[in-house]
Amino acid sequence: MILVGGENLIDFIQEPPDGGHPAYRSVPGGAPFNVAKAIARQGQKVGYLTPFSTDPLGQQLAADLEAESGMTALHPVSDCPTSLAVVSLNQGQAQYQFYRERTAERDVTIASLRAAAPADARAFFVGSLALTDGEDAEAWAQLFVALHDGGIFTSIDPNIRAAFIHDRPAYESRLERLLAATDLLKLSDEDIAWLAPGEDPRDAARQFAARTQAGLTVLTLGSDGAFGISGAGEIAVPVHPVPNLKDTVGAGDTFMGTLVTQAVESGRMTAGALRAMEATEVRKMLERAALAAALNCGRVGCDPPTRAELDAQTG
Repeated sequence: MILVGGENLIDFIQEPPDGGHPAYRSVPGGAPFNVAKAIARQGQKVGYLTPFSTDPLGQQLAADLEAESGMTALHPVSDCPTSLAVVSLNQGQAQYQFYRERTAERDVTIASLRAAAPADARAFFVGSLALTDGEDAEAWAQLFVALHDGGIFTSIDPNIRAAFIHDRPAYESRLERLLAATDLLKLSDEDIAWLAPGEDPRDAARQFAARTQAGLTVLTLGSDGAFGISGAGEIAVPVHPVPNLKDTVGAGDTFMGTLVTQAVESGRMTAGALRAMEATEVRKMLERAALAAALNCGRVGCDPPTRAELDAQTG
């Protein structure tokens, strides 16, 4: 089982105006929740560690999880409300506002997470808002390090939302602890813009690759594709074409879920195993992740492709 931790929330995604005012459609989301869905749709069993709310929106999220074959909710539910994200679209590009104070997905402790994590876990992913601030962020960081120290394959996507980072030194210190316990790291050009303002994203990614234990560090560059750093050197792949772009919601999450899936399926479940990959294998991994992200962008909201859909376009 692959464990996934981090926020779940309801995305209110902008649609064409209704009566002159923006209209919004409610869609289950949250970056780690999307990653979990992407992994499950590619045939892996996923244990989702974050609690859902008992409120109607939390029930909507739980129902969405239950509809996915291979996904299991592991943490007891919470009576706190569901977190919300308002997603406005500018020429298909998503812009976010979040509301997540005292909400269910933050109602975790290191004790509750340890109790919910099954003994047969093989891998663990966490990232995004769950790591930004507060006692819940510390709980996730502690679990991540503990699972890594126990021999579990670890992966992280910071997916930085600067508006929620109220204590930059504390966040950077937490991130350093996570980097020291990470086997697979994904960053975006937007992450780099906050972490290393003014630096060339590729140069900054090289610096992060040198600071982390990760055997594979991947930088996504939006329309400029992706860039991987491993023992095989540096490998760049172009963005996969999207003939009918709907929006970019969940594209990075789909990319990340596809990376995790491939690492598990190929048995590359240590930093050393990832570092030892041949260049052709790294390229294939990045190209498949780019294809998955492109297929997602051809749909409204986060709607990752299935294994069959990916296989049909890769032969």
